[in-house]
Amino acid sequence: MTDVPESNVPETNVPDAVATHPAAKLQPELRTELRPELRTELRNWCEAWKTCLQNVLSQVSGNASGSASGQADTFETSSQPLSAADSDVWYTVVAGGAVHGEMALRLPAASGTRLARKFLGETDPAAEVVAGQPVTAEPITSEHITPEHKEALEELLRQIAGLVATALAATVGGEVQLHLSASAAPSWSSDAIVCLQTRDEAGTSISVEIQISPALAAELQPRVQSAATAQTLAQPPPLSSTMSPPSSSYRRLMEVGLDVKLRFGTRRMLLRDVLALSAGVVVELENTLHSPVDLLLEGRLIAQGEVVIVDGKYGLRITDVVETAPAAGFPA
Repeated sequence: MTDVPESNVPETNVPDAVATHPAAKLQPELRTELRPELRTELRNWCEAWKTCLQNVLSQVSGNASGSASGQADTFETSSQPLSAADSDVWYTVVAGGAVHGEMALRLPAASGTRLARKFLGETDPAAEVVAGQPVTAEPITSEHITPEHKEALEELLRQIAGLVATALAATVGGEVQLHLSASAAPSWSSDAIVCLQTRDEAGTSISVEIQISPALAAELQPRVQSAATAQTLAQPPPLSSTMSPPSSSYRRLMEVGLDVKLRFGTRRMLLRDVLALSAGVVVELENTLHSPVDLLLEGRLIAQGEVVIVDGKYGLRITDVVETAPAAGFPA
């Protein structure tokens, strides 16, 4: 799987340059922009998801500047809800930090499968051609999504959610945390619905529906109006002339290198099981698949987060910092 460096996180208010994209010619009915009555803060929230979704798909496909056919993964926005189906895939996104509330993502099973195949680097049978002849393969149906593709889709959406959280921080005036998980349809009625749609290389539709809960919409409304005020209040006051700077010996400690480790899980084993270990033996950990991963410093838990992949290497997106009491003689 591929992760996207957070240095490529886009600004949320990027001009929408989709008018010249070929996908617009394929779907003239999807040129409808976000409905005028959609409030600015909800529009910015949905635009952040749209922009990050476009950029992530372009990069995982190796299409940062366009696909092999010269087309980028550009999504159109519409206020028309998708047709409901029992096979739809649902995800709940819980917001924390500067804003609190829930939103939901709904994808038709066929759209979820196509996004998962993009993320896994699989070739869409509908677009595969060998020796000038189309390959006969099992078509993607709207009846179901395989467990493997559903797991890949969830990881893709988790990474997009991480980028969206970073992009939204400047808009809402503080750090945003977005926790995504597979779920059923939400019990609340949506305050706003926005549909993102595009077409893949084979011209097949891919759709993602965003539903914003009334609680999240209410949280967002004052945040945009008071973002500048909040940032002003968040600025620390100037240091008093009576405050002494940190000692030079304390500052030198900042350059000391420390080894940290990731702990995926633990398990207590009997001695005979340890002695019986050999190549091919699977040791099952007590932690579940989506349990937080521990970040250890000298064996001491300092933070938890989600595992990501950055440039082919493991990384950790911090979701929680463990507060520890300072030792005697050290500043709090």
